Amino acid sequence: MEFRMLENFLAVAREQNISSAAQTLHISQPALSAQLKALETELGKQLLIRGTKGSRKVILTEEGMILRKRAEEMVTLMRRTEEEISGEGDTIAGNVFIGTGETETVRLFARVAKQLQKKYPDIRCNLSSGNAEHVLDYLDKGLIDFGLLFTRIDPHKYEAIPVPIRDNWGVLMRRDAPLAKKDVICPEDLWDKPLIVSHQKGDPVPIQQWLGKQESELRIVATYNLLFNASLFVAEGLGYALCYDKIINTCGSDLCFRPLSPSLEVRGYIVWKRYQVFSKAAKTFLHCLQEIMTAEESSRR
Repeated sequence: MEFRMLENFLAVAREQNISSAAQTLHISQPALSAQLKALETELGKQLLIRGTKGSRKVILTEEGMILRKRAEEMVTLMRRTEEEISGEGDTIAGNVFIGTGETETVRLFARVAKQLQKKYPDIRCNLSSGNAEHVLDYLDKGLIDFGLLFTRIDPHKYEAIPVPIRDNWGVLMRRDAPLAKKDVICPEDLWDKPLIVSHQKGDPVPIQQWLGKQESELRIVATYNLLFNASLFVAEGLGYALCYDKIINTCGSDLCFRPLSPSLEVRGYIVWKRYQVFSKAAKTFLHCLQEIMTAEESSRR
């Protein structure tokens, strides 16, 4: 399976039309069609459902969707590798890839990116948002350089440094919700309420331990990966979202945030694969990140 063939397949998947993809790729439509047929023959699976005469739209089969996902990962990794190898001399340039969830700690990355832009304007920071499962998957596949995690990690597989910023758990709710009258939220306040919780695999989420109840004993009506989407559920009155503070701006909205009592703080870790070989851009990013974190730690003492 040739790398170029995968790139051409991805172009067809994006355009959903072989003729349009051929124009984008600057090759003939018959040549592209022949490549796709050859790819299907090589894999022994149909990847595309061709449209009828009245429609030129192509649709990916289930096998085609699987190939698209894997091909995107392979093409991304290949381009990253080419970029890192082609870097010459003392020039520091290129992409830094970071995986993270929604948290105030992302401001730390923003400060690093801003500082790097002043000295190394050819370094670009790329954020990929998702939960811990997503971040670890991307780390293991080499699709990101660094991940921000709030869960236990395997020290044999990853290096990790703690970040100086702490996140506080609380409850996002409508301003007209019964619990909005309270200044703080206690565990028993939530035991009979409809809850919208973060979807994580692996270690128990600290908020579940704080609640003092098993998941089966709670009224969990929905789960989320990204809080913005959960906030729309809250706004529609589905329930109360358990989340970090300072992510959703509630000023001038129908929503409000209430902290927990007893309070629940969590600390994140910047994680990367052990024995990772960094590009010059990634090395520079990490050095700048450590400098800023050291300064912030000193200012908090």
